[in-house]
Amino acid sequence: MQQITGHTRLAGVIGWPVSHSRSPRLHNHWLARHGINGAYVPLPVAPADLPAAVRGLRAAGFTGANVTVPHKEAVLALCDRVLPAGQRAGAVNTLVFEPDGITGTNTDGVGFIENLRAHGVDPAAGPALLLGAGGAARAIAATLLDLGVPVTVANRSAERAAALAAALPGLSVMPWAERETALNGQALLVNTTVLGMTGQDALHMPLDGAPPGLVVSDIVYVPMVTPLLAEAAARGLRTVGGLGMLLHQAVAGFASWFGVMPVVDGATFELIAADL
Repeated sequence: MQQITGHTRLAGVIGWPVSHSRSPRLHNHWLARHGINGAYVPLPVAPADLPAAVRGLRAAGFTGANVTVPHKEAVLALCDRVLPAGQRAGAVNTLVFEPDGITGTNTDGVGFIENLRAHGVDPAAGPALLLGAGGAARAIAATLLDLGVPVTVANRSAERAAALAAALPGLSVMPWAERETALNGQALLVNTTVLGMTGQDALHMPLDGAPPGLVVSDIVYVPMVTPLLAEAAARGLRTVGGLGMLLHQAVAGFASWFGVMPVVDGATFELIAADL
């Protein structure tokens, strides 16, 4: 068992609630693998307590923290510096506590891209259609746009989709009702909503018009095979599940806090998959 001492590097994940997070299992697995004197803990923080908690963690000697719902946007104001990925995403999911302040960034977009690449998918192969206009959609859309990929968003709330397009010049918007007819010509379809997640409403997205080369990705990972992915696989389309994005988005933070670049391999995937 890991013994926490005065030399132990500490990090964690801030959320409300946060008991469901698999990040502690993931990061502590990497710490054990690399023999690092460190610990990564869940940090339940109510929204009203966020400023005091973030500043208190830094003052207490934590090296940094992940930030999950509902704090990703609110924590922006607490950062002394926000790296371009965080600025583009309009949200921060990774904090690094440094002697001269707090640096924030967003690794969701790069986590998504690296997950595609791990599945042998070229993220810049062609146009992408994103379902949803929340924080994950913005991070993913920004990263794809920066790769030169034409991106279209369809969202149930037209107002939110318009706001996303205003924040990310070059992004196209189409009505939610037309999403099923927009698959022709797309290389990538991504569900960034919670629809299809265990306990949530189903996602209605027939794939009748899907071109043969379409790659279908879902950032939901509970269940690991969502109804959208199951239908895509049944049609012979390539699929990319959401668990890999969770793993890959964690790499940069771990390296910043603990000084080692971890690897997302089969053993890591199976460890977290077994806990779902």
